[in-house]
Amino acid sequence: MSLKEWEKKVLKAPGAAKRVATIEDELRLAAGLTALREQAGLSQRDLAKRIGVSQPRVAAIEQSRNVTIDVLEQYVAAVGGELEVTVVKGTRKIQLLTARRAPVIKATTATTPKRTRRPVTSA
Repeated sequence: MSLKEWEKKVLKAPGAAKRVATIEDELRLAAGLTALREQAGLSQRDLAKRIGVSQPRVAAIEQSRNVTIDVLEQYVAAVGGELEVTVVKGTRKIQLLTARRAPVIKATTATTPKRTRRPVTSA
């Protein structure tokens, strides 16, 4: 069986398309976060120091699809950006979180910083 034939067979399995889409989303998020960090000229260790976590935690953030908004906000702020969350529903766009300048947390230890909850608002 050729690789192409095997690929077609695997993709015909029930739920395969959804699993592939999930993996693609995870890879897109990981690649996007890594690209942001690299464009900022930061190593994982540098970024970890800026947000007050360990380097392995930064690696885990970059490889995980299951990241909280608080963690994404800290990560994006540490590379010099602002996080916005918008829901697209048909032609409507509903902004859930607006960009805000969050202070970059600079810690001297590799502990997780205390997080505060932000209320979710709709437009």
